[in-house]
Amino acid sequence: MKYAYYPGCSLSESAKEFDVSFRAVMERLGLAFEEIPDWTCCGASAAESVDAVMNHALPARNLALVERDMGGVDVVAPCSACYLNLLKVNREVVGNRPLSARVNEALGAAGLSYGGQVRVRHLLDVLLNDVGAQAIAERVTNPLEGMPVAAYYGCQILRPYPVFDDPNRPTSMEPVLGALGATVHEWDMGGRCCGASLMATHRDVAIESVAAILAAAAGAEAIVTVCPLCQMNLEAYQAQAVRRGGREVPILYLTQLMGLAFGMGQEAMMLQGNLSVTGHFRSRLETKPWRSKDAAGDSVEDSAAAEQ
Repeated sequence: MKYAYYPGCSLSESAKEFDVSFRAVMERLGLAFEEIPDWTCCGASAAESVDAVMNHALPARNLALVERDMGGVDVVAPCSACYLNLLKVNREVVGNRPLSARVNEALGAAGLSYGGQVRVRHLLDVLLNDVGAQAIAERVTNPLEGMPVAAYYGCQILRPYPVFDDPNRPTSMEPVLGALGATVHEWDMGGRCCGASLMATHRDVAIESVAAILAAAAGAEAIVTVCPLCQMNLEAYQAQAVRRGGREVPILYLTQLMGLAFGMGQEAMMLQGNLSVTGHFRSRLETKPWRSKDAAGDSVEDSAAAEQ
């Protein structure tokens, strides 16, 4: 199965570990991804406040390239913001004749037009519906053996367009984590906003959100996400969030955890690039102390200490 790959700006710069682990994991799964030639920024969250046509024309340009030059194959955007912006073109522009005409007029300056024939997909959609948990499990050579992991989705892959998951109770990561041998941490924060760009404009509000998410992850070895902005907020502002009641917890991209379970090394998955990943956590990934839980839920070491 072949897809067009839209890395976007974050995966090309601040979230390179997501890009590297994504490419490696997709190759291991036997999926063919071709990067869109000459792709450009989707506009992120800034274009909408500047110009309405630009807000749609920027992501539409990338879809137009796929439609014209790549046979209109499905586009996969791992970044949640990129996914949403590309998806908005199909939901808001296609079928809206006046807006479509204005967008195509802008695209015409580059010799392009978009007819709405490209399907926009998210990584989780592909893993859940094209690959499946069984195929993922078959690639596992280093099972996580019950590692408790909190699945964090964020907002943009769930709202306002619930394409492949329930925005109120997202679960699309759970079959993947189960296939890796992990135990899904029970919580209700998977779709809670991390504060997003409020971290730049109303930091106190965003820090409170991050603190609440981190606190709710108590008992999990790590939080896994598929959103670069969520990953940055949860990781880079942990010290401030801990002072507001949060806790320190490693934040990984889902594809990093998949790569580890597939037998790829920590260096190959660029764990050294994760600010929240400590030497202690990296050691635990090797020793897997969570697999020695007794029926009461305490580790063997904790039980022994309690008896003394």
